Amino acid sequence: MLRYLQQIGRSLMLPVSVLVVASLLMGAGYALDPQAMSGSSNSVAVFLVQAGLVVIGNLPILFAVGIGMGLARDNNGAASLSSVVAYLIITKLLQPEMIASYTGAELDAIPAAFASIENVFIGIIAGIVGGEAYNRFQNTELPQWLAFFSGRRSVPIVSALIAVILTLILYFVWPVCYNALVGLGTAISSLGALGAGLYGFFNKLLIPFGLHHAINNVFWFDTIGINDIGNFWGGTGTLGVTGMYQAGFFPIMMFGLPGAALAMYRNARPENRGTAGALLLAGAIASFSTGITEPIEFSFMFLAPGLYLVHAILTGISMFLAALLHATAGFSFSAGLIDFLLSWRMPMSHNQIYLIGLGLVMFVVYYLIFDFCIKKFDLDTPGRGSVQASTESETVPSGQFNKHDQRAQVIYEGLGGADNILEINNCATRLRLKVRDSQKVDSDKIKSAPVPGVSIVDKENVQVIIGTEVQFVADALKKINQNK
Repeated sequence: MLRYLQQIGRSLMLPVSVLVVASLLMGAGYALDPQAMSGSSNSVAVFLVQAGLVVIGNLPILFAVGIGMGLARDNNGAASLSSVVAYLIITKLLQPEMIASYTGAELDAIPAAFASIENVFIGIIAGIVGGEAYNRFQNTELPQWLAFFSGRRSVPIVSALIAVILTLILYFVWPVCYNALVGLGTAISSLGALGAGLYGFFNKLLIPFGLHHAINNVFWFDTIGINDIGNFWGGTGTLGVTGMYQAGFFPIMMFGLPGAALAMYRNARPENRGTAGALLLAGAIASFSTGITEPIEFSFMFLAPGLYLVHAILTGISMFLAALLHATAGFSFSAGLIDFLLSWRMPMSHNQIYLIGLGLVMFVVYYLIFDFCIKKFDLDTPGRGSVQASTESETVPSGQFNKHDQRAQVIYEGLGGADNILEINNCATRLRLKVRDSQKVDSDKIKSAPVPGVSIVDKENVQVIIGTEVQFVADALKKINQNK
């Protein structure tokens, strides 16, 4: 179950990354005219903002497409097509007007839940339907007179039938689920700044399991009506409040984690600072500029879990303080410098200069706390314990790590080769691997590639933290495995 949820989380990265397009378009539009959504005479600004809103407004169907493709064993487009079919059927049949026509009830008497049926939660369900239908029915053989619909052509048909059944189930279940989600979101959001802090804390605690996307969906998108990202970029909501579930991440990702990286570098043994410094510097740059934090987080997450708990607490504090200061900024991909600059002139941006001040404080706090904890408890952070030993492996000569196929070869050998590797996938920064026996995985060998970290999830699942170059390493690894 955990592996399946992680696979869904990985699949979500594709549609979420599309938000970068929306932020570029809308950021450019608002840079030309901050009043682009309220009667602006600048046609170029209006054009750019509206183009970005197209992406924001169609996130549910983009989620269906991305998850369908991500769950399909060979990422075939037929799974995405089937997911779209399922999404369109469910959302059309459960529109309030359609329900009123079936039941004969007055439109006002239809539960409010159905007015929000076009949301990312339904998109995720449709994506699962399309992906799983593809995996199970892509090789279906039908009688000769129906042969045209055999194989992959059968998948959209099966998905449509499943969607009809799900529609009947959702007719009874969706109002209950919707009300429960509203209750959960309301319980946390009603806490104001404290609720934002709790969200930030739990967000970080779920990252090691790849399940943080689940809680993100509740607050970032329109699953229960909060839709913090959509409302921020759409210029709707309450000034100083909309964006509160995003803003507090900027001080952490742009300043806090680089401060932690500096502390870990300063505490590395002198003979290991070159290797550890290269890993930590790359992670710090990625975190500061793009908001991609996994390279740093996974460098100490499993080596020093106590430090990671401190990181989660500090994230919650940052979210709490940002909300308390009514300092808001938004992101489309993650809370790095690029999104910070793009969101600067958005209508819902407020007191964003406070986030820089808070970030500078977080840099110092992270550095001092990490430095103290590493020394006090002799923590095994990069360059101090097992990591530096593994990065000195002679499997691949130093200076050649810039070639993805060489890194992939080391990882391949560390995973146990073709006899042990079953599946190779990746998300934005990690290799997600299914193996026959994780006990046969040589973590030290893999770390010598070098990589920031290796996580043995369970008997069959392994994650290797690569960073932003993960796609190239994954492709090289698949090529090696196919040729064996």
